[in-house]
Amino acid sequence: MVGITKLLCNSDNFGDKLRYVPDASKQKSGTSTGYGPVVVWNCTNQCNLKCKHCYADSNSRKSEEELNTKEAKNLIEDLAKLHIPVLLLSGGEPLMREDIFELINYANKYNIRITISTNGTLIDKNIAKDLKKACVSYTGISLDGIGTRHDDFRGSPGSFNKSLEGIRNCLEIGQKAGLRFTINRYNYDQLNDIFALIKEEKIPRVCFYHLAYSGRGSKVISLDIENEEKRAALDLIMQKAQEFGNKVEILTVDNHADNVYLYLQAKKKYPHLADRIWELIQMNGGNRSGIAIGNIDFKGNVHADQFTWHHTFGNVKETKFSEIWTNPKNPLAIGLRDRKALLKGRCSKCCWLNVCNGNLRVRAEAVTSDFWASDPACYLTNEEIGVPEDTALI
Repeated sequence: MVGITKLLCNSDNFGDKLRYVPDASKQKSGTSTGYGPVVVWNCTNQCNLKCKHCYADSNSRKSEEELNTKEAKNLIEDLAKLHIPVLLLSGGEPLMREDIFELINYANKYNIRITISTNGTLIDKNIAKDLKKACVSYTGISLDGIGTRHDDFRGSPGSFNKSLEGIRNCLEIGQKAGLRFTINRYNYDQLNDIFALIKEEKIPRVCFYHLAYSGRGSKVISLDIENEEKRAALDLIMQKAQEFGNKVEILTVDNHADNVYLYLQAKKKYPHLADRIWELIQMNGGNRSGIAIGNIDFKGNVHADQFTWHHTFGNVKETKFSEIWTNPKNPLAIGLRDRKALLKGRCSKCCWLNVCNGNLRVRAEAVTSDFWASDPACYLTNEEIGVPEDTALI
């Protein structure tokens, strides 16, 4: 994640304390800073929607391979011993899991900070109250457009209104909630509308995701926007971040070229901020999949992040997550922790490698079949990254 509000407005939100601290960029094992990785647990593959870009390729049926309640509680106990800072419950749709609140309350006993990533359609007033009562620290609700644009992308008529109502139900009772918006060909032209919605509804947080070519997303790479559109999107996001100030926390996700682009733009437009931004993005160090973030899918398989389910490091039903994570055996898991020498193409030659760390590997693999090739979603020019003009883009 790139904390746009942190970089431009010096905000002080919880996640900033994980991303922008001394030596964060030097993590190798994911535990060197005194805590384990942020863990994204796709606790179910069951979902009531069918989104075009779903990395989990979810469906409406509960899988028999899903961790049962006892296995899930064993996992939570192990994560507590690893001192993870956050457990993000995702899916599928996590609120479709029948024991979800039992598991949240169990995690509370171990002082694990819980966040939920949901489509929001199931959050009526009672569920919102349950989330607050269970001390869920944040509820991220996906909106990928306004009205029927969102409905079409999510594969369900009326889902926009239900998701928006879920946000309102949370905010009405003081349950912190915000938006998750994946920028793509379907909704790029609605970015201004999303910001208008944020202002009108007084939504305190928004994460803008770049498209990951994974799950269904790998089949619809054409959904991604052009490089110039990515630059324009970041220009707008930066502008709105300064307009909102610390009233709205704005982040971008899954493209650490944003670090570099923001810094270069700051040098031109906000030179008084440039030195501090440079210091912060050096602390962060760019992509930390397999280092400061890890994923467990609904079957219990462990991955570097939620987009690389085709690369598995072990299974928590057989081996504790803490053992898989702190003593990796998989060559890919080991490589990710010191990846710079393995990167190829533009990434290997980029002068900003220390603040990007090779970006999102799954996109490189989806396009080139090479995990260590250049990320094709990097929208920076050859001149900007300090490589010869005739260098191939991937």
